[in-house]
Amino acid sequence: MDRRTFLLGTLGAAALATTGCVTNKTTATTSAATTTSAAAGGAKLDKIKAAWVYVGPINDGGWTAAHDAGRKAVEAKLGAKVTTTYKENVPEGPEVATVVEDLVKDGNNIIFATSFGFGTAMLASAKKHPDVKFLHATGAWHDTTPNFGTYYGATEEGKFLAGMAAAKATKSGTIGFVAPFLIPEVIRHINAFALGARSVNPAAKVKVVEIKSWFNPAEERKAAESLISQGADVLANGGDSPAPGEAAKAKNIPWVGYDSDQSANFPDIWLTAPIYNWGGYYVDQCQSVLDGTWKKADYYGGMKDGFNLLAPFGKIVAADTKTAIEAKKADIIAGKFDIFAGPLKDNKGADKVAAGATVSADDRQSMMWLVEGVS
Repeated sequence: MDRRTFLLGTLGAAALATTGCVTNKTTATTSAATTTSAAAGGAKLDKIKAAWVYVGPINDGGWTAAHDAGRKAVEAKLGAKVTTTYKENVPEGPEVATVVEDLVKDGNNIIFATSFGFGTAMLASAKKHPDVKFLHATGAWHDTTPNFGTYYGATEEGKFLAGMAAAKATKSGTIGFVAPFLIPEVIRHINAFALGARSVNPAAKVKVVEIKSWFNPAEERKAAESLISQGADVLANGGDSPAPGEAAKAKNIPWVGYDSDQSANFPDIWLTAPIYNWGGYYVDQCQSVLDGTWKKADYYGGMKDGFNLLAPFGKIVAADTKTAIEAKKADIIAGKFDIFAGPLKDNKGADKVAAGATVSADDRQSMMWLVEGVS
């Protein structure tokens, strides 16, 4: 099952709840460029327009803020060669198509859509506008449309390492995880986190609460508080905001973040967080459009190529824990360690991966089972 199948079959056209209304902002340092290039490669351009579509606000302190930092990196690197636009608080539903089509009409050469549920609208627009490049963050579409691609990262690498930090911090042996949706992408992350935790504390348990939203600070905090009431003394999250960190701060328990470095805002409870180098990817894509060398690709970066990163450790992380995590990180980068190598059981005790085997790349993209120790 790929993400498109899951989305259409489970979330439906109405899609997800979000906060606020659609807002947009254009940062213009030049006049608008004329789109003349073909989908793959094309003419070299002196100036381009690039647009981003966000599911949350740019000040969410997590997922969208990190993507917007990547947009700003494009401005800083390419300067007068690019005009950037963003639209925030775009719901995952029928409205996406209108937003994307409006960005095409505005003359954007390349459009980045940064949420799971934006893919259907992006692909439909790509088929209608072959001279515009469309890139969708997350998703396993396996589509051959030449001007449509996907991009994401092997976040399981950072999640595994963050799980190690969480397991070293827990005293009760119970770690809480606030999940946006129990879909393959998130399940893969939960599993990697749990495997990392149990690699240093085999008795560790990971309790999960699903909130059915990517960005809903109130529900994220409510879920975190629920996990604390169930005995979790360390929290982690996979949603877009740092709200679980607020719940952790109120109880003075350690927290693993996601998407952004929140160490300055939560200095007394911060462990670390898996984060992304969106800026490097965005700069490369925009530069290739300028150069006329853009090519369709489904990008899946990792720690080895500097796309996936681990945020700085907090002051509460012990020196020996840091050493162990850095050693495992080095093994991941060197290709000496496979996070999903067997033997692995699911959380019902059934054998899922035999000793000497691993979970294939395709199976990781469609993972719908939880590993041992997750409930």
